[in-house]
Amino acid sequence: MKFNWPSALARRDHRQMVAKLLVVVVAMSAFGYALVPMYKHICEALGINVLSLGENGGKRERPANTQIDTSRSITVEFDANARGPWDFRPAVASVQVHPGELATVMYEFRNRQDRTMAAQAIASYAPHQAAAHFNKLECFCFNEYTLKPGEAREWPVVFYVDPKLPKDVTTITLSYTFFEVGGKVPPAPSTNAAAPAPAGGAKS
Repeated sequence: MKFNWPSALARRDHRQMVAKLLVVVVAMSAFGYALVPMYKHICEALGINVLSLGENGGKRERPANTQIDTSRSITVEFDANARGPWDFRPAVASVQVHPGELATVMYEFRNRQDRTMAAQAIASYAPHQAAAHFNKLECFCFNEYTLKPGEAREWPVVFYVDPKLPKDVTTITLSYTFFEVGGKVPPAPSTNAAAPAPAGGAKS
């Protein structure tokens, strides 16, 4: 039997093809190893911290708020004044916060009338100079609300006290007056006499 051995030219082409394939394999492997650090640098440049999701049991650590002044505490008292036949009061009488610390307090309201009403709240502060340093990010006083007969609602007040609050102010009273829209708007409570409402009920 006669065998047809590949020619020298064919063998050389075969070796060149194998060499090219090996180069491609090596290049792809190197690219795979380089992909992770490249991806990390791209994420850092864009401010994305996706690679850290696998750390700490899959939970991302919350960055510390360096603007919180932990060297002092402010007592924030809550007062509720209702001008009409409805219930209006804070869920808590007071909280203690550090300047710069975000806090949330709920206010409770119930329309005790047998008719639908529209109402709104106005806020006042004591001492007066605290108003410029009391920052509300969310507050029911920003809006007008319509409540059906007997309807009860809860609204949050999300706030923080500016760290620039004068050092001699250690207590702030946040007072709300809730009134029916369409009637005469009552004057805000006197800041000199602002005090938390008695527990168990609202002022009327």
